[in-house]
Amino acid sequence: MYLSYYGLTRNPFDLTPDPGVVFMSGSHQEALAILRYGVVERKGFLLLTGDVGTGKTTLLQLLLKSLDSDAYYCLINNPTLSVEDFYDTLAASYGLSPYIGKKSGFLRNFSSFLAERGHWGERVVLIIDEAHVLPVDLLEEIRLLSNQQGKASGILSIFLVGQPELNQRLSDPRLLPLRQRIAIRFHLETFDRDATAGYIGFRLRQAGAQRFDLFSDKAIDLIHKATGGVPRLINILCDQALLTGFAESRPIIKDGTIRECVRDLHIPGEAEQLPLPPRPGLRGVFRQRPGAVFATGLAMLLLAYAGIWAWMHGLIPASGEIIELTRRLLDF
Repeated sequence: MYLSYYGLTRNPFDLTPDPGVVFMSGSHQEALAILRYGVVERKGFLLLTGDVGTGKTTLLQLLLKSLDSDAYYCLINNPTLSVEDFYDTLAASYGLSPYIGKKSGFLRNFSSFLAERGHWGERVVLIIDEAHVLPVDLLEEIRLLSNQQGKASGILSIFLVGQPELNQRLSDPRLLPLRQRIAIRFHLETFDRDATAGYIGFRLRQAGAQRFDLFSDKAIDLIHKATGGVPRLINILCDQALLTGFAESRPIIKDGTIRECVRDLHIPGEAEQLPLPPRPGLRGVFRQRPGAVFATGLAMLLLAYAGIWAWMHGLIPASGEIIELTRRLLDF
């Protein structure tokens, strides 16, 4: 809708992850390097955590694209499975005989599969996304899978990827044997202010932008503050800002536009994810919609009239107090 107005060829802030167009902050580069290291060095269990919207799933897609042909992998991104469904998914992903409800039969087939892969020097990777919702009994089943390697130890790598609550889930006393097997832990950080600016510029370039000052420095400051540096929230806010700027014929997105969009996107109960910034004072009123300007102006006239009446009747005798009240009103 706003593409031609801003000289773009496609939506720069699409929410759908695209492994071919990925901005890599320092933390993202380190996380991907650790994931690759876990596969190459056959590190067994690896734990990757990150807040919602920080790009964990995109990193997993990049990892899978980089795996050699000698790596067999299974990616489970819907871990709300029963134990039977879990084994059925593994059997289908690794090309084993269909799971027919007998765990013993599956484990024999899986052990033979691992032994054959080990004979040929190949690797087997099991990646579970959204692992923070896994029940304890399924996490224990996953740990027991690593026991099937036998003499082919080091063939199977298991990556648990999820939100920080995963650490709390793993603190269950029943999962002590699993915790002790986790060789690598890494937490994916959100963007700092510079990375936020770099991310916005990167997405604009990838969308064909010919100019890269579409967002002012103050706007970027506010975007980072409002989103906490979470890529998904940055996408939502920047997309809304461009749409608002187009609708109101604003060639440059400034902090006033960002404030409007934060208010528009604010959802009660989610203030921690997209907080409402401090109110911009009277000067910010004139960046609002016409209806809001009229209502605010009327309220200001009524307040001014009340102030003059109170002063004339001796209720506010000191001129300094009038000045202070006026200053506070302007900063409201």
